[in-house]
Amino acid sequence: MSNSSEKPENQSGQDNVDAIINGGGLVGLALGCALAGAGLRIVVIDRDDPATMLDAPYDGRSSAIAWASQQALAEIGVWSHVAERAQAMLDIRVSDGASPLFLHYDHRELDGEPFGYMVENRHMRQALHARAAELPALQLLAPFTAEKISRHDNGVDVVLSDGRNIKARLFVGAEGRRSPSREDAGITASGWSYHQVGIVCTVRHQHPHHGIAQERFLPSGPFAILPLVGNRASLVWTETDALAPVMMALDDAGFLAEIRKRFGDYLGELELEGPRWSYPLTLQIADRYIDKRLALAGDSAHGMHPIAGQGLNVGLRDVAALTEVLVDAARLGLDIGSDDVLERYQRWRRFDNATLLAVTDVLNRLFSNDIEPIHMARDIGLAAVNKMPELKKLFMRHARGTVGKLPKLLDGKPL
Repeated sequence: MSNSSEKPENQSGQDNVDAIINGGGLVGLALGCALAGAGLRIVVIDRDDPATMLDAPYDGRSSAIAWASQQALAEIGVWSHVAERAQAMLDIRVSDGASPLFLHYDHRELDGEPFGYMVENRHMRQALHARAAELPALQLLAPFTAEKISRHDNGVDVVLSDGRNIKARLFVGAEGRRSPSREDAGITASGWSYHQVGIVCTVRHQHPHHGIAQERFLPSGPFAILPLVGNRASLVWTETDALAPVMMALDDAGFLAEIRKRFGDYLGELELEGPRWSYPLTLQIADRYIDKRLALAGDSAHGMHPIAGQGLNVGLRDVAALTEVLVDAARLGLDIGSDDVLERYQRWRRFDNATLLAVTDVLNRLFSNDIEPIHMARDIGLAAVNKMPELKKLFMRHARGTVGKLPKLLDGKPL
């Protein structure tokens, strides 16, 4: 694996690879590991210094990894590096405010496997870097930026911030919601603001959580309590954009007091662990996922409300689908950057993503209010689903990410 002090080995000052991935975050590096593990020559460009990122203290951020996503991470050789630091989500409990009616997902009602896992982002980054170091076909170039990108009929030329030039057949934008690759290609993104803010932090609690994840719907938005290793939980607290700055400005004691009002006392005494974060909640989807020699993945292509905890999982579904499409094309001797190949990826992922974004949008609007008739209908609906085994199992499979046409990796199958 190359770093800032190493150059790709070549004799002409240029390097020829199959694909360049711009962005070495969780989605970009997972895609690099998947493609390189399947035999493609991959360069991942990342603006952040790995030494600084990997040695940074705990920043309070964690991600939900659905069962299907965990299967994919295992297939590409990443999961073995993080498994011991992952907390299984065995049950999910959905409730509407203080209502005694609720929806309970029990993993034993399916095949006994967890709904997914909670993993601290720092541990996932470390696992991805560890796997990347094992793959000779993967070069991680960091800290660098792609200063100039030239996409043409025969390939892609990228000039790095140190003047190096890399040639490839495909360029993948995985830089996040403000994707320079998307903007450079003139691809517009549709969406809107929810006028809500997501507040993220970690708490340590007195009593064990037993692997139970809770989602409580409050008038300002969902309040998720997600189990971490040990007596700890990751909180994803949706608040109105008017009140969120007030909450973020509180001292630790005041902030913790507000958490307790929403958290309850079922896990005993609470204390903050690590810093708190906030970010505006919006919906965004790129009007197309591809352009000449370009594919978008992860938040570069879409962004959704965290109500269902699917943000990273949708990005990993992009990874699994794009990997399968590109590897299939390469094995047939096709040009992996051709329009026909990339169109298959777009057909596969954009409709699925748009559908999920629409579902999360409706759920957020339905539950983020305190209108009494709607409140009553929600409670009755949750209780009804809880009494309908087959419908509940369908919802549980959705939570595990095992519904729909799955790429092989998400089904735990090799490419």
